[in-house]
Amino acid sequence: MQLQCPMPKLDFDVITLGHGSGGVLTNKLLDSGVFDLFSNDILNERHDGAFLELDGKTAFSTDSFLVSPIFFPGGNIGELAVNGTVNDLAMCGATPKYLSLSFIIEEGLPVKEFWDILVSIKYACEKAGVQIVTGDTKVVEKGKGDKIFVNTSGLGPIHPKANISAKNIAVGDKIIISGNIASHGMAIMSVREGLEFDSEIQSDTTNLNHTVIKLIDEFGGDIHLLTDPTRGGVATVLKEIAQSSEIGIDVFQKDLPIDDQVASACELLGLDPLYVANEGLFIAFVSDASADAVLERLRQDEKGKNARIIGSVVGEHPKQVIMESGIGGKRVISMLPGEQLPRIC
Repeated sequence: MQLQCPMPKLDFDVITLGHGSGGVLTNKLLDSGVFDLFSNDILNERHDGAFLELDGKTAFSTDSFLVSPIFFPGGNIGELAVNGTVNDLAMCGATPKYLSLSFIIEEGLPVKEFWDILVSIKYACEKAGVQIVTGDTKVVEKGKGDKIFVNTSGLGPIHPKANISAKNIAVGDKIIISGNIASHGMAIMSVREGLEFDSEIQSDTTNLNHTVIKLIDEFGGDIHLLTDPTRGGVATVLKEIAQSSEIGIDVFQKDLPIDDQVASACELLGLDPLYVANEGLFIAFVSDASADAVLERLRQDEKGKNARIIGSVVGEHPKQVIMESGIGGKRVISMLPGEQLPRIC
């Protein structure tokens, strides 16, 4: 359920270049929005940077988001920016703690839309258990942006039981995917193309850190690699891993989880769901001995209820990903050669 955060009364309705000047308008915008909404002891220092206390091995990640449209079924660019960086840290075996938040806003953006994005960021941060501790806001002239771009960077300590590295992958490892594929990309495309279905296709954007940390806490080093198949989709991620680690991967099409309406949308638009972006699922390379137990534990989590084992690491055909179809045919899976879906995340 979305947080109830009434928008403050302001004497302006749209963002102007003056709001990026660093002067009175900038302070009005930030005081009435960012600082009040994300208030915490670190951010409230209002320094150019944040003073943090970190112990031990730490993960760091950064990402920029420029999705179009900025509001889509199941989310918006704000929560996407939080979840994206939170999940990148989780894929390192880290517990996300601190985020920076930066905006590039095109003049003319309605303040109401900016407020709705800020509220969704607050909600996403609370669900993930992270704090916004520093950031930046810039405004560009009309026509030199596309409403709003968001950058988030994050820090978090590595779980003491985590040993996440492609170097740990071994022949026999099972490949687990945590949920249905292609939902995010097709939620975006259904809006762009005006597709109508019996029920609305929703983006899968969500934070995965709590789910992942529970798995690491229980299975530790048996989880060899974690990755989230965002841009380029499942196929591109698996191909990248096969090439860089010089391993062979077998994947079985019948085991790939996908919502029926998402599959129909892909078929209508001539898109291969293997290459469609995801924002709320991960792929895990897990030791053969623990794979069934990891899958069972993951399915007990709301965010892993549709998890499946989709393939395995093999000694044959190094650097290649081979998919077996439902009728037994095989094809080589390659990387996405270009941009299948522009401005998707």
